Amino acid sequence: MPIPRLASALVLTLALAGGPALAQAPADSPRNVAEPTGLWTGPMRGYTPTTLAGAKVIDAGELAKLAASENPLLLDFGPADRKPPSMAPDAPWMPAHRSIPGAIWMPGAGLGSADPAFARAFAGRVAALAGGDLSRPVVTFCHPECWGSWNAGKRLVALGYRRVYWFPEGVEGWQAERDVATVKADPVWALAAPADQPQ
Repeated sequence: MPIPRLASALVLTLALAGGPALAQAPADSPRNVAEPTGLWTGPMRGYTPTTLAGAKVIDAGELAKLAASENPLLLDFGPADRKPPSMAPDAPWMPAHRSIPGAIWMPGAGLGSADPAFARAFAGRVAALAGGDLSRPVVTFCHPECWGSWNAGKRLVALGYRRVYWFPEGVEGWQAERDVATVKADPVWALAAPADQPQ
């Protein structure tokens, strides 16, 4: 990557993250949670805002209509389960992640990392999935009260995607509202946690 582009990517990354990655305290109430100026760098589970600047917040009914009419790119940013430390190292560990049918699961990609390599990997992987089409509708989700999909939506807006939708109800909201089954999902292009922000 030429130096000017690398510098631009670094400036964009730091602007999104609000400067160097600093852990943020979670909100203690679901009411009036303010949008961070940059990406959220605190714990991934916790109360989230009800808005996402530059994106449209949708509920399960709106997601169903969008999915039926416009073939959006559905991106699941739910975390991968970790083997409990109490389990024996040789004990079988086969967790099953379940998601909305047709979704692409990208565990680890919703972190608020300021690492430029992480930001480039995220941008490249989503561009490949979207076929380079910045006008394709993209829906981000994970679980209720999960910052991963909020961060991902914010990154997409900053990257120039013009139709970003955030579905904060997540997998559980989809299943409860629609009374439909979820499907087992395998990770696609998982992004490892960078040094500046462990999962």
